Amino acid sequence: MKGVVLAGGTGSRLLPLTKVTNKHLLPVYDKPMIFYPIAALVNAGISDMLLVAGGNNAGEFLRLLGDGRSLGLERLNYTYQEGEGGIAHALALAERFADGGPICVVLGDNIIERNICRAAESFRQQERGAKILLKEVPDAERFGVAEIHGSRVVGIEEKPKRPKSSYAVTGIYFFDTTVFEKIRRLKPSRRGELEITDVNNFYIEEGALTYEILDGWWTDAGTFESLLRANTLVAQSGANKLDFLDSPAIEASVRRGRS
Repeated sequence: MKGVVLAGGTGSRLLPLTKVTNKHLLPVYDKPMIFYPIAALVNAGISDMLLVAGGNNAGEFLRLLGDGRSLGLERLNYTYQEGEGGIAHALALAERFADGGPICVVLGDNIIERNICRAAESFRQQERGAKILLKEVPDAERFGVAEIHGSRVVGIEEKPKRPKSSYAVTGIYFFDTTVFEKIRRLKPSRRGELEITDVNNFYIEEGALTYEILDGWWTDAGTFESLLRANTLVAQSGANKLDFLDSPAIEASVRRGRS
């Protein structure tokens, strides 16, 4: 299974900070934001990764990450998203990279307390379809919200005014190769974007979407409020004790940076 980190967009909700750098390069405690989704993939045994960058400062990813070896990756590929076409639009750029195989997709501003190892192994055993990770939150209306009946997700709504549950769809997804055919069927939403929620609903219609509840805390970091929360949660947890930073390669890279 290969990994895809989506780090495009203009980061307009974090202006003026994002006038001078990409949102995903802003610090979360003592590390750049982009380190966290990469570490989540590495800890799940995924070492071949594509980073989808965007905006006016995309070249800074190469300066920071290089070929990815210092972060435990065997290979790090890059591609560029023009404009803000939505998550599904960015993901479509990964079709050639996926090369007909399954992928794990992580949004570049998603930060988790623990890891996705159990979900990754479960998806490796899944014959087809997709898997999403959910988390119960007090402000579900900010996210895609899953409606759950027993062990099944029966629908997902994007930023509903009246959420049907308190379970937010986190920015971590597992997809089989049919995801790209599904993206080609999408039409832009009211926001003018290709929505990943619509892709997940295609899988639901096929009876091919599974879910797990994410262990530990989870937050995005795409607004000033959530960026502050991410910094606080990481600092309080002890940055060097978190499961997603257990990779020896990542720790070695951090130590070299401090020396």
